[in-house]
Order: sequence, then structure tokens, then C-alpha cells
Amino acid sequence: MSNPTEYTPPKVWAWDQGSGGKFASINRPVAGATHEKDLQVGRHPLQLYSLATPNGVKVTVMLEELLAMGFEGAEYDAWLIRIEDGDQFGSGFVAANPNSKIPALVDHSGETPVRVFESGAILQYLAEKFGAFLPATGAARAECLSWLFWQMGSAPFLGGGFGHFYAYAPDKFEYPINRYAMEVKRQLDVLDRQLAEHRFLAGDDYTIADMAAWPWYGMLVKGELYEAGEFLGVHEYKHVLRWADEIALRPAVQRGCKVNRAWGDPSSQLLERHDASDFETHD
Repeated sequence: MSNPTEYTPPKVWAWDQGSGGKFASINRPVAGATHEKDLQVGRHPLQLYSLATPNGVKVTVMLEELLAMGFEGAEYDAWLIRIEDGDQFGSGFVAANPNSKIPALVDHSGETPVRVFESGAILQYLAEKFGAFLPATGAARAECLSWLFWQMGSAPFLGGGFGHFYAYAPDKFEYPINRYAMEVKRQLDVLDRQLAEHRFLAGDDYTIADMAAWPWYGMLVKGELYEAGEFLGVHEYKHVLRWADEIALRPAVQRGCKVNRAWGDPSSQLLERHDASDFETHD
């Protein structure tokens, strides 16, 4: 192993605003709003403020799946939050999510608006609101929620860990890349073993557990995340690949992946979504 310049931590850490690579300008050690900006509100009860990162895709896929099942109350407005521009630090967004991370959902269907933040919480909230994609009781519900929270706890090692040091860090060092690559491969093995015995993560049925995991691990093995498939040897995980391919064919997933997407081929982008017809106009 190579030995980069050794770092000796100071007695008291101080913020170096110039460090941090691609996202240095929006990373900071304090919370709260940096500027005043109200959130826009459209005509539907469900208002989503997001970006088509894996965490954002979870929720747009869920909403499109609900609409595909005929739940008219799942109609939504999706507003683009450009995180590289610091939109998540506007006062309105911070009121919706004090953690200043996408996605954030505000449900205006009742007398008092309900804010929901953290992607896993939004998936569970919507599943319970509409009675879909989450078993109601018993062992099946416990299994689904276990895999949902497995994803919430595991993906930071893939994104903020491996993804940061492999794809975004201003300098590449062997130790952190190897450390997080090992963990990501362990996670893929966990998924592969589960999917060797089950069609979907929680069993025979497609659930919010799959909607949570697919934008991270499905896109990873399909070569759409960090361009790291060959490096991680994702061809080894045959069952994850089978699962990833099956979910990618779902029309609601294909629509959900376009919403709030602000990069790539223009045909893959739908910056904002306010009606189902927006997909037709976009295409």
C-alpha cells in the first residue's frame, strides 16, 4: 500500500472552506438557512422538492408506481432543488427539512400541511397513506422495513464513503478507496445472497425496500453510478444484476428516473413534473 503524506489531526478541528472537492462550496459544519427563499407550491396535495440523485429517485419512483396503480391522490408536483447551487439552504426548504438534504415532501391534503423528510421516511409515509408496497402486519411487514432500514444505514458507505473518495475527492488515496470498496462489495454480497432466494428484497412482492435500494445498488451494478462497475467487479453479483434489470424495465421506474434530473442526455431529463402529461410533452 502506498503511503500518502501522513495527517496529524490538530487538537481542535477547524473548518477549511477550500477543502472537500466537487461539493466543497455547499458542505459546512453548521445547519440552518443561508438565504430567504420560499418554496413554490403547485396544485396537487403532494409537493416534492428534490433532485434525481439516488435518494431523490426513490421517491419519484414510489409516486409514479402509486399513480400506475390508480391512486389518483398520489398526483404530485416535483420542484427541482439544485444542490450544487445551494437551493437546499433556502429558508423554505430548511423549514421542510431542517437537515437541508433532498428529498423533502410536504403533504397538503389535510387541514395542516405535513412535512416529511429523509427518503426512507417518505417511502414509509406514502406506503401507509395509500396502503401499498408495504405489508400491513406481521413478519412480512417486519422483513420489508428491515430491508428499508438496511438500505438507509448502508448506502452512506456507498455514497459518502466509496463514491466520494473514488469519484469526487480532489485527491485519490488508496486506503479510503480500498476500505469503502471492501464494504460496498460486502453489501452487494448481502444483497446477492438474499436475492438468490427471493425475487425481490423482502420476498415475492415488489415493495418500498426495492424502491429504496434499487437507485443505489441497482444503478451501481448497471454501470450508472460512479462508473465503478468494473472496479468493483459487479459482474460477480448475478442475482443483484437480475433484480436490477427486472426493476429497470418497469415503466413507473423509467418515469421516476427522469423527474428532477438535470444532467445527461436531454431526453432523460424532466426538470420539473406537475402533471402526467409532462412526460408526453418532454418525450
